[in-house]
Amino acid sequence: MHFASLGSGSQGNGTLVRSDDTLLLVDCGFPRKETEIRMERLDVEPSDIDAILVTHEHGDHCAGVASLSKAYDLPVYLSHGTACNKKLDGCARQIRFNAGDDFAIGGIEVTSVPVPHDAREPVQFRFEAASGVLGVLTDLGSITPHVVRAFSGCHALLLEFNHDKDLLHRGPYPGVLKRRVGGDYGHLNNDQASRLLEQLDNQHLRVLVVAHLSQQNNSPDHARAALEAAADSHRAAVVVACQDSGFDWLTVSGALDAPALSAAI
Repeated sequence: MHFASLGSGSQGNGTLVRSDDTLLLVDCGFPRKETEIRMERLDVEPSDIDAILVTHEHGDHCAGVASLSKAYDLPVYLSHGTACNKKLDGCARQIRFNAGDDFAIGGIEVTSVPVPHDAREPVQFRFEAASGVLGVLTDLGSITPHVVRAFSGCHALLLEFNHDKDLLHRGPYPGVLKRRVGGDYGHLNNDQASRLLEQLDNQHLRVLVVAHLSQQNNSPDHARAALEAAADSHRAAVVVACQDSGFDWLTVSGALDAPALSAAI
């Protein structure tokens, strides 16, 4: 299994997950034309996608979903709560599930994981194929025991490091937005993400992607400094996802002798 990013941050998100015979797109927060351009960089045709999975209804995760789905006749998997939002009207087909449900799409087993976020029935996803387990975990404001259980044992993990607490406090956001972002139903700060890593079973974790960084309230250097506190909890290679170009294909492998990082072929 392999994964790559179209871009990661408050201006738009999209993650591709690929096994031998299945290609999934997790979220599409970019306009359709921009999505097509970003996919081309990763040698992907939109028509190759088997399904779009939506974590929640916020624009940076769903803005391009309906348009892409309609243009290429792609099914969209989303929770019943997420489906209530009119932004997702116009999809070619909607396949609705309850947060916490498991299902299979092609050769990939999918677990939807409920998370604390200020949306209607938001989820994140755990993907499992013959080669390994991938966790995609962004957009949650606090750590729950269920999240810890669901994302333990991954071979690769894309994890939100949204903001630095001090930068958010001193930054330009109005007070109400600062409270939302930093609240229990907002986004993980660097210290929270590092503490979560310490709680997870990471003995098989080989690739960690630092994702969904705020361009106003965080930086790769701030995230890496916070990661030093969790250095003893994992031995994974670390990649930082960026807003403009995401990251190129990475391999998810449970093989003990597999390289920590390798580009997909």
